[in-house]
Amino acid sequence: MRVGVAFPTTDIGDDPVVIRDFAQAVEDMGYDHITLIDHVIQTAKPVESDWRAFYARENSFHEPLIMFGFLAGVTSRIEFATAILIMPQRPTVLVAKQAAELDVLSGGRLRLGVGIGWNEMEFDALGQSFRNRGRRMEEQIELMRALWTNEVVNFKGEWHQIEESGLNPLPVQRPIPIWFGAFEEVAIKRAGRLGDGWFHNPRLSPGDEAQKLADVFRGAAADAGRDPASLGMDCTVHIGESGSQEWAAQAEQWADMGASHVTVRTMYAGMETIDDHIDAMRKFREAYPG
Repeated sequence: MRVGVAFPTTDIGDDPVVIRDFAQAVEDMGYDHITLIDHVIQTAKPVESDWRAFYARENSFHEPLIMFGFLAGVTSRIEFATAILIMPQRPTVLVAKQAAELDVLSGGRLRLGVGIGWNEMEFDALGQSFRNRGRRMEEQIELMRALWTNEVVNFKGEWHQIEESGLNPLPVQRPIPIWFGAFEEVAIKRAGRLGDGWFHNPRLSPGDEAQKLADVFRGAAADAGRDPASLGMDCTVHIGESGSQEWAAQAEQWADMGASHVTVRTMYAGMETIDDHIDAMRKFREAYPG
């Protein structure tokens, strides 16, 4: 099982030296990947009382593709995974171009995690439809894969039309792996049907509920004629009040459930400095070398 870290986007600040040092530190510890969440614009005040309340203007969110472009230049091995990029609020061909460029500059280190999003306000601000985002994302993925694997593309869909056109440069990975972030059953089935992998709900710990969702993912893959064992599953371990042995035990539980990746998340743990985040990553790696 590959072990990675969640970039502490809301805690790290905006000093590029600190950001560089964090990425290099976790790469030097032997972590396999860095994930990064995505929100383009936030409301001035929280609009919900549940977990969505976190996504307000007071919390910063770094732009994933630009951030990974920067990190590609200061690291050499670690993989970059958007977890997730809200795909339907972005122009498809532009994302395909940006992802291809990032894959080239990083030497093939991109894993593109996508999802349909939940915040209608962001879609309105970006001039995209919130209502058809699920079906539209399926077409987006089909088009991006075509653009990444062909020099010249002819494509006619419900929302996209391309005639005798293509990207240059093409990515190193042809196609770039596309993983889905999905919490609801209909979206998880889409991941099993179309994705190269699935980001499991990061709010769940390993157990019966998490297993049920994994079964939905694998069942959808099998129903689509795909081999579930060939698809990845990335699960989350939260660094909270428990100790490193508990973190390692949870990682083992995810591995027993068939996870191909586990991502360690230090955000929301009340850490005061980025050194606290790095220290927690070091303790996890000592407890669970992989």
